[in-house]
Amino acid sequence: MENKKSNISVAVIGFGNVGEYGLKAVEDAEDMDVGGIVVKEKYVDRTKKYYPDYKVVTKIEELDGIDIALLCIPSLSIPTYAPELLKKGINTVDSFDLHGDELLKLKKTLHNASLKGNAVSVTAAGWDPGTNSLIRGIFQAIAPKGITHTNFGPGMSMGHSVAVKKIDGVKEALSITVPKGIGTHSRVVYVEIEEGYELTQVEKDLRKSEYFKNCDLQLYEVDNVKNYLDFGHGVYLTRKGVSSQTHNQMMEFDLKITNPAVTAQIMVSSARAAVRQEPGNYFLLELPMVDLLGGNKESVLHKLV
Repeated sequence: MENKKSNISVAVIGFGNVGEYGLKAVEDAEDMDVGGIVVKEKYVDRTKKYYPDYKVVTKIEELDGIDIALLCIPSLSIPTYAPELLKKGINTVDSFDLHGDELLKLKKTLHNASLKGNAVSVTAAGWDPGTNSLIRGIFQAIAPKGITHTNFGPGMSMGHSVAVKKIDGVKEALSITVPKGIGTHSRVVYVEIEEGYELTQVEKDLRKSEYFKNCDLQLYEVDNVKNYLDFGHGVYLTRKGVSSQTHNQMMEFDLKITNPAVTAQIMVSSARAAVRQEPGNYFLLELPMVDLLGGNKESVLHKLV
């Protein structure tokens, strides 16, 4: 499929749920083209069968004219995979989904790699971290003093589910986030256990994971995880605070989504913004909002302002 030179050429790296939705989002973007799909060798033939119009390779270097790569891979793979691309001058977008020190450490690593390769990277470009960070920022701009509560779910957490699958003895897994109120949550995890393994050992190893440390965890063994699978998720953000020394300012944001589809769309919007920035690493909170949106800048401003 021939690319229009004026468009942004996007490579999709990793082709699970987020990768496939990412490709669809690129197809729908008038200013973008699919430059190719990068998968592991064992998935090449299957991907070519369902997407014969696109070049399917095992290394991004086999693709020509790529402007940016969507890293649709597990979060824990990003700290080692992304810097190598950035040092080669390949722009990247990822949806790393851990908060706190791990995220800030990754940002520093990606920023240094981006500068070495004269490239741009956008990290944590999902809905949380990501667009929810923008909402929290808007809330804080409205009421600088106050408390914001982020209540996730109920719904499937892709990052947590992948983390469970990496535990020895787990054949299949699903992690559901259940809100308890005022920003606290439970993790309800369903697993299929391989023969010769015990649920108690799986739980012991799971609690050591970055995703489940100090977590209210409920773990259940089931015969078929697919019977519990639902990609729906959501968030309910609230803030109660002070504006201009006036108390009791109340804000709410309620989101109900199909998780991988929205994550992929945010990554694609971030890719558009990324190619408009100077080299370095960015969170969504650092990007100009108008750069995330397609179309003529003046038209966008006229419509939204």
